Order: sequence, then C-alpha cells, then structure tokens
Amino acid sequence: MPIQKPTPLALALAAAFALNTQTARAEDDAPIAVPNPPLQQGQTKVVADNIDGETDVVLHAKGNVVATRDDQKLESDWLDYYQAKSLAKAGDRFRLTRGGDVITGTTLDYNVNDYTGTGMNPVFTMAKQSPAAAKPQAATAPVSAASGGPKPMTMRGDGSQIDFQGQNQYRVYGSRMTTCDPGDDAWYLHAGSTDLDYNSGVGVARNAWMQFYGVPILYSPWIDFPLNSNRKSGFLTPTFKTGTAGTEFSLPYYWNIAPNYDATITPHINTKHGNMLAGEFRYLQPNYSGTIYTEQLPNDKVTNTARNAWSVNHSQNLGHGLTFGLSYNSVSDRTYFSDFGDQVAIASNVNLNQEATLSYGMGWSGGSGNATLRVQHYQNLTLNPVPTDIPYARMPQLTFNASQSLPAGFSANLMTDLTRFDHPSLQTGDRFVAYPSVSWNFDRSWGFIRPKLGVNFTEYNLNAFPNQQQGTRTRTLPIFSTDAGLYFDRDTEFMGKDHLMTLEPRLFYVNIPNKYQDDLPNFDTTVNDLNFAQLFTENRFSGYDRINGANQVTTALTSRFIDQTNGLERLRLAIGKRFYLSDDITQNVNQPSSDLLLSAAGDLTRSWRFDSSYQYNQQLGTTERYNVQLRYSPEAGKVASVRWRYGRYEQLDNSATYGPLRQVDVAAQWPIARRWYAIGRYNYSLITRKPIEQLAGFEYNDGCWSARLFSQRFVTDPQTTKNSLFFQLELRGLGALGSGGVQDTLRLAIPGYTKTNEQ
Repeated sequence: MPIQKPTPLALALAAAFALNTQTARAEDDAPIAVPNPPLQQGQTKVVADNIDGETDVVLHAKGNVVATRDDQKLESDWLDYYQAKSLAKAGDRFRLTRGGDVITGTTLDYNVNDYTGTGMNPVFTMAKQSPAAAKPQAATAPVSAASGGPKPMTMRGDGSQIDFQGQNQYRVYGSRMTTCDPGDDAWYLHAGSTDLDYNSGVGVARNAWMQFYGVPILYSPWIDFPLNSNRKSGFLTPTFKTGTAGTEFSLPYYWNIAPNYDATITPHINTKHGNMLAGEFRYLQPNYSGTIYTEQLPNDKVTNTARNAWSVNHSQNLGHGLTFGLSYNSVSDRTYFSDFGDQVAIASNVNLNQEATLSYGMGWSGGSGNATLRVQHYQNLTLNPVPTDIPYARMPQLTFNASQSLPAGFSANLMTDLTRFDHPSLQTGDRFVAYPSVSWNFDRSWGFIRPKLGVNFTEYNLNAFPNQQQGTRTRTLPIFSTDAGLYFDRDTEFMGKDHLMTLEPRLFYVNIPNKYQDDLPNFDTTVNDLNFAQLFTENRFSGYDRINGANQVTTALTSRFIDQTNGLERLRLAIGKRFYLSDDITQNVNQPSSDLLLSAAGDLTRSWRFDSSYQYNQQLGTTERYNVQLRYSPEAGKVASVRWRYGRYEQLDNSATYGPLRQVDVAAQWPIARRWYAIGRYNYSLITRKPIEQLAGFEYNDGCWSARLFSQRFVTDPQTTKNSLFFQLELRGLGALGSGGVQDTLRLAIPGYTKTNEQ
C-alpha cells in the first residue's frame, strides 16, 4: 500500500480523537509528526497507514490499524470508528486485547465505551485475573472450590461467534475450550453456548459435551465451572465407584445460598442397595456456626428396610462468657458403616457421640475458671454387644475447673466433676470428684522443677442393682508429685556437619497411698497404654474411678542432634523407665519397675526419615512391642516407606479381640516412566498369613489433565473384607471426574502422598 501524506482533515480528526502521535512518511520520506498530550481516561487513540473521515461523525482507518482506549487495544486491517456512539467496526481480521484477554477473529462490531459488541469466528485466550469477590465464610470450602484467594485460570478456545457483554464478560457460540497449554489439545469442552463471567468467577456451558483425545466422554445440558476460587452454585463433578457395596454414581449440586450459608445435595444411584439422597447444610454467623448432614435410603434392596445417617454439629457464643455446643451422630443400624463407609469410617465409628454442652468461662485478677454442663450418650455399633461394650451415658455431667496464680511462682488449682451415670444393663449412680492442688513452677534456661500437692476426694451414690451394694461410698487420697529436668548442650560434629547436641535428663516422682477400690464401680475408667507421655502422669488410669497407689520414680534421658545450618532434628534418642518403690494393690502390681521404653527418630537427611519405638518387659525377659518405620521422600511425588509392627498381646485392627501382632506395611508413590506414577500399599499380617490391606494402581499426569486408577481391599473385621475400585480423571481448571474421596484414601494409605498435578 503506498504511504500517503496526512490530509488536513485527517489531522483534524486525529486531534479530535485524542491521537497522541501519528507518524506518516511522505513521498520524500520526511517524517511528519502530530504531538498530543497523554491520553486521559476514556479517550481513544487510532494509528493507521491511512486515515480519513468526517470530524465528530466517523473515522475511516486502513492498513495496520491500532486503536487503544483504557485497557483495550484493537488491531485490524480496517476500522470504522463512530465517535458519537464510541462504536468500532473492524475487519477483515481483528485482534482485541482486554487486560489479559486476547480475542482474534474476522469481523468485529464493538462499543469501546461499555465493552459490548459481537465478533465473528473468534479464537481467544482468557487470562484475566478475576476481581476479588467476597469470600464466602463457612466451616469448610465446598468440594469445587480451591483454598486461598481468587486465582486466575487461562482458558483458550474458539467458536463461531463471541458476544462481548460488558467488562470481563463474554458469551461464545459454538464454543470449544480447554485449559491446556497451546499445542496441547488433550481435551476440549464443546458447547452450544458458553458464558464466561470473570466478575462472578463462573463459567456456564449449555448443551455441553467433553472431548477427551477426540472421544466424547460426558454430556450435560448445562454445566458450570469456576474461573477462580470463588464459591458458586451449580453441579459439582460426578463420582463413580464400584466394589463390595455395589456400583454407585452420584452427582452433587452445590447451592451457594449466601456468603455465610451453603448446601450440598447429592443423589446417589447404587446398583446393589438402591437410590440414596444425601444433603449437607452449613451456616456461619458472628455468634454461631454449624453443619447438618444426612443420608437417606428409603428402601435398601438388600435389607428391605429404610436406612439413614445423621450428623449435626453446632457451636454458639451466647455472650457474657456462655457458649453452647451440640454434637449428634446417629445411624439407622449397626452395619451402616460396614455397608456404606470407607476404611476410616468403619474403624472410627464404633460409638457414635451424642452430646450437648453449656459452658461458662470466667476470669479475674491472676486467675480463670470454667464451668461446663454436659449431657452425653453414645450409639454403640458393636455387633452382638455385651453390656461392657456399651459406654455409660452422662445424664448429666457438671464440671468446674479453676486456677489462681500466687506469689513466688505458686498456683492454686481446683478440679471438680459431678456426674450421673446411666446404663441400660449395668449399675447406675452418681459420682462426685473434687481435686484441689497447689503447685510451684520454677523454670530456668538450664532446667526446671515443678512440685505439686493435692487431695483427690471421690464420693459415689449408687442405685440399687442385683448382687451389688447400694448407697454412699467415698475415697480420699492425697497426691504428691514432682517433675524435674536439666538441659545440657554442646557443639559437636555429626555426619560431617556442625550440630548442637543436647542431653536432657528428667525425673518424675509420684506418691499416692494404696487404697482398696474393688468395691467402687467402674463407670468410665480404663488402663492407659504405656508410652513416654504416660510415664510422666500421676495415674495409670483414665477417668476417676480408679487411682493407682504410687511410690514411684520415672527416669528418662533424651539426646538430640540438631543441624545448626537448617535447624533439622537429625536424630533424637530417648530412654525411659518407671521404678516402683512399693506395691500397687489396685492392679496387684508387685513388680520392681515398668517396662523399658526406648525410641529413636530423626530426619537423617532431607530425604530420609526414621522413626522407631521399643518396649521391653524385663520381668518376663521378652519384648512387648516395637515399631520401626523408614521413609524416603527425595521430592514431591516420590515417597516410599516400610514399617514393621510387633506386639506380644495387642488389640487387633477393627475388632474387640486381642492377640499377637506381627505386621509389615510397605507403601509407595513413585514415578516409573515419564508422567507415569505407581501407587501401592501392602499391609500383611504374619500371624493370620493374610493381607490386612492391599492397594495398587497408577497415576498419569499430562499437565492439563491427570488420571488415577487403583483398587483397594481391606479387612473390616476378622471375617469380612471390603473391595473398592477407584478411578479419577482430573481436568485442569474443571475439577475431577470419578471416584469421590480418592485423595483421602491415598493419603491415609501412603504416608507422604502428594497429588502429582499439584507438585
């Protein structure tokens, strides 16, 4: 195209349209420049090879046209700009940049003032940072929302037509979109029309279907997806799972009712049991919050009964120091979690908690106190339970605890507990406990000493029960304890590096007179397991029904090697033992000492982690239990661990039976080829010569999509196993298609597991 001199009309139009500087080249190649002041907000600048038109009416520009206004830049072969309407018509090709969004096409009809118009045959890349919307406040984020603040998501694609519906708002007809990088067309979301609203952070596709490597995999008449991390109403990704409980499909719908209210409604179609409906409602107010969850199966095809589950959690600040809490959990039958729960649900839901609490906190100069009223009951899910399997209900329980600071490091403490215990088939009654004490805390950089003196008073008022005495019984026991320790450290060299080595001896003395207690009931007391933490407690029992006699000294020694370059604890060694200076008649203990406890652990390197514990019974000359675990994790996505567990007499997994325990547990997540990862766990019992849990599968991470496929088989009780098959396809930016709970299952099975697409 020949280069022409600008005409006087063109120069006048240039000034009228706030043309900053237009440079044309005359026939003699002498440059001609028209200077203008910098553009103001709302002014338009047009540069082209040839410009003509009529002032205040229309501007015609041809050849390498560039028009800019605010955050918009339009490039085209030709442009007609109507000043009064702020309307631009462009072709034969155009390129429109709006912030981080770039749209190219053939022809454009566009209003630069209100960001509206139409473009034909668009090819687009949307990479705008969405405006920060009000972050909904709820107990936890919905399944479809990522944590943290709003995040941009690059969306690219094409279509037959694009409508510009305002700033940061688009509608694309005949759209084909993906979040894959340019050159990677692994998947596309096709739709008759798609709305992209970056103000609300929501994309909506109508008459949509997913293409994965050219193969249609999912159709939906309507689907929405996040353009940032703001929460929104709409369908979440469906889940599929199959196994012992049948093949199941579920499609959750998330309802963002308000910034502080939301609900998720999930229909489940199960080939074995029938159709189930689940719902969760969450709420948050300045003074209260909570969650209500339920699952309803009107008619189980296996049992021919209605089955359901409920979980209600509520906490509230009533003001003036008063707080209220409610936790209610219930299922329709004892096998509910065995049929519908995962491994965690089966193991942890033996006694479902049902309680309400009302607490009052108070404070005064140098002290504080708290009073709590509790009503607590349990739903026991043990098959064929005996009376002792069912916990006592607290109907009700009233506690009061207080502490008062005194001069010279002393403090006075008071613990009281008044509880009425109820049970369907065991003796019931009331128990009152008062435990006042005085302690002294002397802490220095080189050590500490913390003596404590108290008196535990317990009174029972027992109801009539066959073959048991009723009436009032009391127990009064003075308790004295002293905890003391020293700190020594020095610089040393360990594994060729400078380290700080510590030596920390500790003594703990307890004196409690022996008292016969077999005539007292046992409402809520069990023997605590022996470990390092329990060595430094006054009482071996949990609860208040039993208090051991004690004239005993606990000795322990801990040594640490701390890397002075990065603060890592490279190695920690500990040894501890309790010595009994007199017998304990509460457990008929007449041995001179407890078992010997040892532990060793540490980050040997940034990749290697070692943990171990060992318990040795010197009286029997045998090992009671030990646990050894070694984990290697050089980077995210690479982790392998091996664990060995030994127990002479232990509670067996997911059962009420005891016996010897010998288990080896191997787990790993490891790359085996480019983009391919193997995942697996094998937990094997050497006693039963059967696996306790088996998990094996693969992960593939393509960058813009990832897939996981694995099977799991685990023991629910000594006679029953449960099988599951998991598949998940995760498309970057659109969420995951497949089995729900995949990440929770993998993180539980493989210590240190990380999602490959988050590395």
